[in-house]
Amino acid sequence: MEIFTNPKVDWLAKKWIFLAISGFLALAGLISIMTRGLNLGVDFTGGTLVYVKFRQEPPLDQVRKALSDAGIKAEEVTRFDDLSENQVQIRMARIATEASEDLSLESNRVFQALKTQFDPQRAGGQQDLNNIARSTLSTQLQEMDPEQLRQKSSISDFAKHYTEVADRIIDYRTEQGGVIRNMSDLSAAGVPASVVKALEQKFYLGSFTLVSVESVGPKVGQELQTRARNAILFSLLGMLVYIAFRFRPIYGIAGVIALFHDVFITVGLFSITGKEISLNVVAALLTLVGYSINDTIVIFDRVRENLRLVRRADLATIINLSVNQTLNRTILTSGMTFLAVMALYLFGGEVLNGFSFALVVGIIIGCYSTLAIASPVVLWWQMYSDRKNNKAAKTATA
Repeated sequence: MEIFTNPKVDWLAKKWIFLAISGFLALAGLISIMTRGLNLGVDFTGGTLVYVKFRQEPPLDQVRKALSDAGIKAEEVTRFDDLSENQVQIRMARIATEASEDLSLESNRVFQALKTQFDPQRAGGQQDLNNIARSTLSTQLQEMDPEQLRQKSSISDFAKHYTEVADRIIDYRTEQGGVIRNMSDLSAAGVPASVVKALEQKFYLGSFTLVSVESVGPKVGQELQTRARNAILFSLLGMLVYIAFRFRPIYGIAGVIALFHDVFITVGLFSITGKEISLNVVAALLTLVGYSINDTIVIFDRVRENLRLVRRADLATIINLSVNQTLNRTILTSGMTFLAVMALYLFGGEVLNGFSFALVVGIIIGCYSTLAIASPVVLWWQMYSDRKNNKAAKTATA
């Protein structure tokens, strides 16, 4: 499939435009990194992330106040995922220990602080249906026996029945994201009306529930930082060795400079936008390294072929010819990939937001880095080598 028929664009003539764009983005990213820094995720800094789901729109000011009153230092309290999900992400300060019991203690403190603020002790000893455990609910139903089955069935059948009812309630709660909004909704889950009526008397629907907790110790965070940095650096080194061996050393150097350009600008945009850098983002950067070098190798391979076929043309003409010959392929592969990652960015949810953002930015930057960085570096090196050889020849002749 051809989008353009026999394109004849002088790409190298536009190299200064591409370099100006790259220079502006790189400078803006560098200034942002030096002044604002990077928003490293809990994977690298260590700490605890607590995800809380509310029945109604969460009042963030009250959440912050509840944590502050309990002496809990929360670095961030923000909405998470779609606003309709009513979820809040609480990022705790760095922890000073690796002990798992201390990590879980952080989430328990958050739960108790929010419980005091939003669901104080109920009169009559009512229990929170949105936070009760499956086994506890089964036991409570057996004690209440709302369907009056104790005298009508064996002990095993009696216990099995109410265990199944408890399973339906908990499974329905899970399907709703961890929070039951109304008791009457339980009828749609197959819960008998007598059980729903008994639940309304003995239970209440809590305002929130803890969806998940992620904890990383400081030593683990530092180790992950080191490994992430090494993974990116070794991938760049591996690309350098391969391209230098496959083509010429200058081609490998040019390719790695272009890769470093792609990664640096992408990281700079993360700093500018304040997006969190997590292990998912590191995975996206490594994917970007592999994807970006693929386009560079395709063009360099075509340059090598054309150097044999078009012997009388200069290197600039051959590079332009090679880029134009691979233009349709670049647009098709990069365009289709871009559409896929853009869909992931728009509809993938909060968890994949950083990952997809890195790929969206990286694909755009990687498309022109071969033109703006790799190709000019090869051309400039060739021009430098020619001048050096000519100067040496003149000196020898004199």
